[in-house]
Amino acid sequence: MIDLTIIEGVAHVMLNAPEKRNALDEQALADLGSAYDEAEAAGVRALVLRGEGAGFCAGRDIAGVDPATDDVTGYLDGLVTPLLKKMSAFPAPTFAAAHGACLGVGLGLLIATDVVYVADTAKIGSPFAALGATLDSGGHALFYERLGAHRTLDLIYTGRLMSGTEAVDAGLFSQVLPSADVISTTLVAASGAAAGATQAFLASKRLIARLRDERLALWDAVTAENANQAALRDTADYREGFAAFQQKRKPEFTGR
Repeated sequence: MIDLTIIEGVAHVMLNAPEKRNALDEQALADLGSAYDEAEAAGVRALVLRGEGAGFCAGRDIAGVDPATDDVTGYLDGLVTPLLKKMSAFPAPTFAAAHGACLGVGLGLLIATDVVYVADTAKIGSPFAALGATLDSGGHALFYERLGAHRTLDLIYTGRLMSGTEAVDAGLFSQVLPSADVISTTLVAASGAAAGATQAFLASKRLIARLRDERLALWDAVTAENANQAALRDTADYREGFAAFQQKRKPEFTGR
């Protein structure tokens, strides 16, 4: 269900259950978390997440779930939320290539990824109106922040799904691409990040998380930027970057 390969410092994580549009049950969530743990232990410098088949991830696998006895709290609080936090805090740049259905928990996986490239034909939104359930995995926060209350509740009440083009135009994700190009473009971007100054990237990643979670004011953010720059001065990549610029050559970063 979850495949992991590591090539030249890039972890390739694939949701591989195309027969069910990569919907995730409890075991798949655990396996996905284990893949991220293994990638971190290997010291990768970038990670790519994608789905096999017609869609990225259709959300939770509810086949066989009895709503009368379903442990919703155990699934969401016990499994989904810890996984999304782990993904968000992964100590390297992360990228996702999204196509087809990106719904429910599948949408949450994208929210927890640093950079998301989506196919123009992707389907993004809240399909829960037909289930008597509600949007989860961070969807409310993302939609409200980018779309406002009216458009968010419109999507929730109607169940209408946005295309990848609409989602990127609304500022939800990074870039929209033709379906045939989304995976290759994502892999190129991840390879570029893996060859870059990892510690500098992580400093930015941590600051963006603070801006999101703590709502830092402008000058507090500037102070944090200044502290990051001072700390990076002691890294090998900082020194290499300056030397390469001065010597008019391409830098060779090591991630340290």
